[in-house]
Amino acid sequence: MTAATAIDRRPLLRALFDAAVAAAQPALCLPAHLPEKPTGRTFVIGAGKASAAMARVLEQHWDGPLQGLVVTRYGYAVPCERIEIVEAAHPVPDAAGLRAAERIRALVSDLRADDLVIALISGGGSSLLVAPGPGLTLADKQAVNTALLESGATISEMNCVRRHLSSLKGGRLAAACHPARLVSLLISDVPGDNPIDIASGPTVADPTTCADALAIVQRYRIALPPAVRALLESGDGETVKPHDPRLARSETRIITAPQIALEAAARIARDAGLTPYILGDSLEGEAREVGKTIAGIARQVVLHGQPFRPPCVLLSGGETTVTLKGRGRGGRNVEFLLSLAIALDGLPGVHAIAGDTDGVDGVEEIAGACAAPDTLVRAWALGLRPRASLDDNDGHGFFQALGDSIVTGPTLTNVNDFRAVLIEGPAGA
Repeated sequence: MTAATAIDRRPLLRALFDAAVAAAQPALCLPAHLPEKPTGRTFVIGAGKASAAMARVLEQHWDGPLQGLVVTRYGYAVPCERIEIVEAAHPVPDAAGLRAAERIRALVSDLRADDLVIALISGGGSSLLVAPGPGLTLADKQAVNTALLESGATISEMNCVRRHLSSLKGGRLAAACHPARLVSLLISDVPGDNPIDIASGPTVADPTTCADALAIVQRYRIALPPAVRALLESGDGETVKPHDPRLARSETRIITAPQIALEAAARIARDAGLTPYILGDSLEGEAREVGKTIAGIARQVVLHGQPFRPPCVLLSGGETTVTLKGRGRGGRNVEFLLSLAIALDGLPGVHAIAGDTDGVDGVEEIAGACAAPDTLVRAWALGLRPRASLDDNDGHGFFQALGDSIVTGPTLTNVNDFRAVLIEGPAGA
């Protein structure tokens, strides 16, 4: 096994990641999607990790009167003059998020047909806009959210359950805005860019049912609080369906998405003399299994020049999952990366980066990490056991010990996971 590498590729990998994040900034993508001013009042509401940054850009490009309230993750607030910004917890909701949701509901409770509501929605809104359904408490929502995060369910499955336990998600917030005109501006952080899965779709119709949510719960053997099970079994948690007349004046616009971020990274790769290949913007599955699969592709490229010839960069996005079985610090991007490194086993010429574009991988204030051909050798020299770290779901602990973590701070956007595998040419080109 050869672990040495002549060139440090971390700066280039970080440039790819930074380009992806920059391409998804609200300042670039939001202004072109602003609606026409109404004859009545303008209200701004929103939830998500990017919602405060979106609110600031909206203020800067809106010369008429407006008022509003958005909720974002702790540490993600930015100063606004006319839109109030509040912070709450993510990924497990807290009382601050509950209060913010109640205030947003009150803000849109008495609108007129000539009013306009602009909803700023981005990833993270599912936890930040917490409004328990009939008979449920915040503690119920916290318990279910924690269980979902540990279950290995996909983001689409998790959000299906969340929609049916809420009094605002699944189109209910849009219904509350009736009869005003509603324009939702969405930053997608989900595979497939389906609006019902972005923050669990508070302003869009939902075709799924309580029965669908129950099936997901049963599939992953998730223990439910009695009140939650009763709500789903009774059907009282049903969401707002397509063709509901209350949504007739509602319009949804996705202003940026993972594909846009990947294309921005691809341009940086070309400038560096590398051929980029986008494998997909919506890859899902267990993070460690996706790591093995991408490693297999990289090995085929190195050994056989198939299906791509090096030097090249394999780019992908989406949202993998982690079924927590160990006691480590989690993080789906670092779990992917550790699994990739183990599968590559020091294969020369292969370097990689994986990170969450919101700057937080799992619950850590760490975006992700980098890996290189010498990753395993350096780990063993420190007394680390890579497979044991993976089994303990401790990717963050592993890469932090190596000094290979990526810390960005709040990026003020969120287009989900970013992965890049750089494969050098025969001469290390």
